Amino acid sequence: MALSGAAALAAAAAFYGPAWIFAAAVLVWGLAVVADSAQFSALVADAAPPKLSGPLMTLQTALGFLLTVPTVQAVPAFAISARLTLALMALGPAAGVEAMRRLIGLR
Repeated sequence: MALSGAAALAAAAAFYGPAWIFAAAVLVWGLAVVADSAQFSALVADAAPPKLSGPLMTLQTALGFLLTVPTVQAVPAFAISARLTLALMALGPAAGVEAMRRLIGLR
């Protein structure tokens, strides 16, 4: 998640720069964000009771899609500037990193 957040910030910083730098940042971001979902699935599988891990992973995946659809639809409506919007996208991974940090501290 730290990588996807950093890549979002890099994409925002490179938005008005050379196209190849922006494309590289977006490519890294796209690759990194895919792994973010797997981190949450692994957390659920590890923390859930064995009998509930399957249903809870299904619920987690469904909630992820449920959150994604309205978010993708809302971003253009609320976007002030492309650069600011890209930078704000780093808030999600930052919150995820903090949540994972707190969970690690509980064990």
